[in-house]
Amino acid sequence: MKHLLIPGLLALLLALGFVSLLAGTVWLLPAHVIAALIDPTPDLAQLVITEVRLPRMVLALLVGGVLGLSGAVLQGLLRNPLAEPGLLGVSSGASLGAVIAIYYGFAAAFTLATPLFALAGALATIGVAMGLSRTGGTLSLILAGVAVSTIAGAGVSLALNLAPSPFAAYEIMTWLMGSLSDRSWDHVQLAGPFIGLGMILLALTAPALDALALGERQAESLGVNIRRTRLLALFGTALGVGAATAVTGAIAFVGLVAPHLVRALVGHRPGATLLPATLVGAAIVLAADIATRLLRLGPDLKLGVVIAVIGAPFFLWLIVHIRRTGP
Repeated sequence: MKHLLIPGLLALLLALGFVSLLAGTVWLLPAHVIAALIDPTPDLAQLVITEVRLPRMVLALLVGGVLGLSGAVLQGLLRNPLAEPGLLGVSSGASLGAVIAIYYGFAAAFTLATPLFALAGALATIGVAMGLSRTGGTLSLILAGVAVSTIAGAGVSLALNLAPSPFAAYEIMTWLMGSLSDRSWDHVQLAGPFIGLGMILLALTAPALDALALGERQAESLGVNIRRTRLLALFGTALGVGAATAVTGAIAFVGLVAPHLVRALVGHRPGATLLPATLVGAAIVLAADIATRLLRLGPDLKLGVVIAVIGAPFFLWLIVHIRRTGP
């Protein structure tokens, strides 16, 4: 079963990616998609696929992948099954940065102001959390993250409360719900390098996570540098998740759920969870993005809303299932 996990997830992503190129307001035939990918001659179908649906699919894979990977790393680092990027305030910090860009009009003056401010907010948040917990342990880091996340959330609420116009409030609320609509190659080029660098830093923690499962003292006795591992995990999360949130808005539950879906299949080894959790996270976001295009319930559904509606009950079921089947 283990040796089929990665090939099976890659096949699932390939199928979802192909459906993502087909699906939309106007469905395209598979022949059109294949022709557009191999023939550079511009026509309407080729432009729709290469300039609209392909960057959206790539962004969904990157965002979902880094959310799943960061969730797996943080759960291993903190030895807490409820850990995810939002627990350390990364998502809240990015949201506050984006809200500042929208609230003060930077977003209207400069197209990429919102993602740039969001990325800066994520990095600032994780920097403050690390500074507050510098001399403490894991519990201190979690508490610092919760405190910073709460402050950032209060800042977002204050901005909504004092919004200068209903339009500004609506724009902030729409961004907070998360979406991949109207994303282009510019967004991929902005977020891609940060997400890639963040994923590399997160992947480097894999050997240390297996040792950390025994406890920090035991891990140190095995030669694990706890401080280096923590810095890799936190900076990787800030870069990757901050960049992802910057271009899509806040998306919850992916980093929380994805590691749980694969943990039992890899023998509960934290280091072995990273790659499958990355692929599962990418599949979740890509499938949810397809759903936002297919479900017609009036106004357009937002990506963060779809994932939350499906992810929250599923995670509740998962907790009950673990309690029933656990030792």
